[in-house]
Amino acid sequence: MTTIPPDGQHRGRLRILVGAAFLMATSAIGPGFLTQTVVFTAILGASFGFAILVSVLFDIGAQLTVWRMVVASGLPAQTLADRVLPGLGKTLIVLVATGGLAFNIGNVAGAGLGLNALLGIDSGLGAALSAAIAIGLFLSKEAGRAMDRFAQLMGALMVLLAAYVAWAASPPLGEAVMRTVAPERLDALSIITIVGGTVGGYITFAGAHRLLDAGVTGVGSIGQATRSAVLGIGVASLMRVVLFLAALGIVSQGLRLDPTNPPASVFRHAAGELGYRFFGAVMWAAAITSVVGSAYTSISFVRTLLPPAHRDNLRSTSAMIIAFIVVSTVVFLLVGRPVTILIEVGAMNAFVLPIGLTAMLLASRRADLMNGYRHPPLRFAAGTAVALLMAVLGVYTVVTQF
Repeated sequence: MTTIPPDGQHRGRLRILVGAAFLMATSAIGPGFLTQTVVFTAILGASFGFAILVSVLFDIGAQLTVWRMVVASGLPAQTLADRVLPGLGKTLIVLVATGGLAFNIGNVAGAGLGLNALLGIDSGLGAALSAAIAIGLFLSKEAGRAMDRFAQLMGALMVLLAAYVAWAASPPLGEAVMRTVAPERLDALSIITIVGGTVGGYITFAGAHRLLDAGVTGVGSIGQATRSAVLGIGVASLMRVVLFLAALGIVSQGLRLDPTNPPASVFRHAAGELGYRFFGAVMWAAAITSVVGSAYTSISFVRTLLPPAHRDNLRSTSAMIIAFIVVSTVVFLLVGRPVTILIEVGAMNAFVLPIGLTAMLLASRRADLMNGYRHPPLRFAAGTAVALLMAVLGVYTVVTQF
């Protein structure tokens, strides 16, 4: 999408590293993220803290592997997958693009819901307006820079507003800390769903592909990419924690959540009408940044199917991203997007993670692809453990829950 300018190179690279981190984080923090966190807190109470802790460890193992392989090789994930096993990259393209489209319909719906709560406008109109704003970013001559700055601004807004609501909800912090390490209840569905919602599907590759497009590649960039990935995981995890504490505070008081819109109930119970407006702002910010991240990352996969003359053409790429957003919006306006689907797609989307992660791990063993980079054995073991556990949990959850 953009390259690092020759003047101010250090500042340019820092901006891109932070932008990639926030692109990944805000792609993860979508309507499904908000809904899943509140719903599972209501079910598990303080024990949901343990699921969050496990998910953070899984996130680190997955993201560091993917980001390092993509940056070291200078190749997108689907190309690496095809080099490891011909046809695997094409499979990954289909999985990521279809999953990204399904999620994006929910993202567009969430944007409309957010503007409805914030400003009182019709949710369909709000969805259309939000889609127009997202499209506007990609019409910019410096789309990459616009996307980076937008993700950072929206990410900061979401965390600050959610933190205020968590404070207002007065959660039992001692119990939350205790049950995070000594849970009373364990639930495989909650773990696979929030891992799938944080690093599943297109989200796994959003930040890494942003760095690749910006020219941050090669073994010398591994350290910077690692710090960028950790920042992204940190932002997404912080948002998960403050939202969990807000929901826990409300649930602990015995207050009832609206099953049609659980996150809105938390914000309204905690801070009244102002809290409901805050929910609208958070939901809109979460949704529109996920619209941007989903469209950008899905097309970063699909475009490799184009002829070479169009593959790296910024105008062609922007046109495909805009078309992706338009299709998502039209489907939502015609079909809608219920809350339960957001949770189910989050669980199903986690299957992309073990497939993509396994491809990256196999690529790490290929010296001809890694340009001299050798993935540390402990990181390889951690990535392998995440891939295996997510595959097992995915199969278990689908068999027992759906």
